[in-house]
Amino acid sequence: MKVIGCGNAERGDDRAGLLVAERLRQLGFRAEAHFGDSLSLFEKWSAADRVVVVDAVMTGAPPGTVFAWDRELPHVPDGLSVSSHGFDIAKALELAQALEKLPAHLRIYGIEGRQFELGSNLSPEVERAVEAVVQRIAAQPF
Repeated sequence: MKVIGCGNAERGDDRAGLLVAERLRQLGFRAEAHFGDSLSLFEKWSAADRVVVVDAVMTGAPPGTVFAWDRELPHVPDGLSVSSHGFDIAKALELAQALEKLPAHLRIYGIEGRQFELGSNLSPEVERAVEAVVQRIAAQPF
């Protein structure tokens, strides 16, 4: 299993995925940080059969809410995003599916963020959610 934590370390809650990857590496998991746009995820997971992607999301849910999806994300209403990145992960997954470039087993964890401003701190709700996601992945790798 390969874990890819997405985010921007300079933008508050957007570092959630990066923190999950860092913590899992400390526990001995194969996990790496991803700082690029969602399209470049194709390269990161190309040689892996089982992949977990973790990213901060903005869906309108309370901060710290954890979402889990297998292989595909639900429809997100216009004006909301399941990623804080320009080309969000939902659009990247749609394209990967159309190009038949999805891993055989893919799980996506989204952690609802609250503050994404440059230089902002990680919110307490997201900090708790990061640890919850680490525990979920560590306890039940798929």
